[in-house]
Amino acid sequence: MNILGIESSCDETAASVVHDGREVLSNIISSQIAIHTEYGGVVPEIASRKHIENINPVIRQALAQAKDPAAGVPCPMTWDDIDAIAVTYGPGLVGALLVGVAEAKALAYAL
Repeated sequence: MNILGIESSCDETAASVVHDGREVLSNIISSQIAIHTEYGGVVPEIASRKHIENINPVIRQALAQAKDPAAGVPCPMTWDDIDAIAVTYGPGLVGALLVGVAEAKALAYAL
């Protein structure tokens, strides 16, 4: 079983593909630290907007950079290879969490 995991609870957008709940096949993180540094901390509205911009490219990268679970060599995945979607729904910044949960729901519904 291959699971796409989505994380957007604060200021980093992340996605990974995990095989059988134990083996991480890919792990992509898009950090917003440079953006928030000038404000002295995470600005929730900015974080949410950046998640909207980053979530689809991060998920595409996670699928593209996945490794074959048996051989450990790069083996890009398609949506047909994904059996389930997991998403962080708390704790975290409400707006940021909303982006990840909405994305996971939309993907689950569409697929």
